[in-house]
Amino acid sequence: MTRMTLPSALRSELQRLARSPLAAAHAACALAAGLACGAYFATAPWDARLGADAYVQFLGALMPLMAGISCGLSADEERRAGGLANLLGAPSRRTAALAKLCSLWLVASATLAVAVALFGCILAAAGRPAAPAASLAASVLGMSLGSVPLYALSLFLALRFGRNAAIGAGAAGMLLAFFSMGGLAHGLMTGALTGASPAGLLGAVPFCWAARLGSLGVEAAIAAGTGSAGTVALAAARLVPAAAALAALSAVAVAAWFPRFEEGRSDA
Repeated sequence: MTRMTLPSALRSELQRLARSPLAAAHAACALAAGLACGAYFATAPWDARLGADAYVQFLGALMPLMAGISCGLSADEERRAGGLANLLGAPSRRTAALAKLCSLWLVASATLAVAVALFGCILAAAGRPAAPAASLAASVLGMSLGSVPLYALSLFLALRFGRNAAIGAGAAGMLLAFFSMGGLAHGLMTGALTGASPAGLLGAVPFCWAARLGSLGVEAAIAAGTGSAGTVALAAARLVPAAAALAALSAVAVAAWFPRFEEGRSDA
């Protein structure tokens, strides 16, 4: 029997995902967010740098819900295709679960990259560059890193308890993320660097990390000219290692759990 490797399993998952409605939905979300928000901040009187900060915070705060929806719908597709046979019947369940997790996360990361790049290009074309390209790229990387635990949790919930459990947890996580920033566009209206500012207990909740990590990329560029670069650097030094460790642990947890998983429901 041919040995099942993670690269081959991931390639198969990505090929299947490319033919799935989920791919079109991700592309539509990226284009809608980038075009709508880019057009708004290209003409609105707000400081373009704070507008970019608010935009990446918005995208990051949506990641718990995006993870819940993506993992929930993907689990439903697997059940309709044969009762999770593609996962449960794989030569290596551990590899199959990791490939599923990685494929969904990679598509989400690509969606974030397109949404941020389109936003940045629109503002640059309007003569209102929001942040250096390196800062926007750092924001995408931050949101992607902070999303790994969200996708691991959502995949577990979707497989174990069903689609609605994953989406419900994602919706709750989205609200927590918005609250951790003081509400939608709080920094835009007050001029505060809300991603780097202390968030109390909510700042320690992983649901909020994608928004905060994404924000730090833009806020580092803003802070460079305001004398508060140390605050952003300190926030990044605390949050990035914790997010990286949790991302690794969450992937290991999925790989350790799935070989013992037994399907007992068709939907939820």
